[in-house]
Amino acid sequence: MAELLIADEIVVEAPIEVVWRVVTNPELMTGWFADVVDLVIEPGARGRLRFGDQGGPVVVEEVEPPSRFTFRWNHPEGSEPLAGNSMLVAFTLAAEGPERTRVRVVESGHELTAWPDAEKQRYADEHREGWAEFLARLAGVVLP
Repeated sequence: MAELLIADEIVVEAPIEVVWRVVTNPELMTGWFADVVDLVIEPGARGRLRFGDQGGPVVVEEVEPPSRFTFRWNHPEGSEPLAGNSMLVAFTLAAEGPERTRVRVVESGHELTAWPDAEKQRYADEHREGWAEFLARLAGVVLP
């Protein structure tokens, strides 16, 4: 099987506080990520993300301003998101000087599902492409 790792990063020309706000403010998230973000950004919060005609539940796990934000998604409706039935998305932000921020996103958990290997690979490939697109959009949205 090919690489299952879903990870990408980008350096944004803006201070970490500005990038953090764009990554974690639901109103601003619609400019680079989901079409609809119905979510409060606090640990344990439950909400929904919508991408066109697709979407589903999301649960916030960690919020550590201005450096770490994680959530679980893609778990079956009505179930508790756990390792094996959901994916964990982790954003890590690191200042690289006063006006530059490295944003890294890692999505994991698909490798723990009971899916066939081909489905795990399809998911990894599609989401790797998706995160590259989302990060490129993020860089275009961030304005100091």
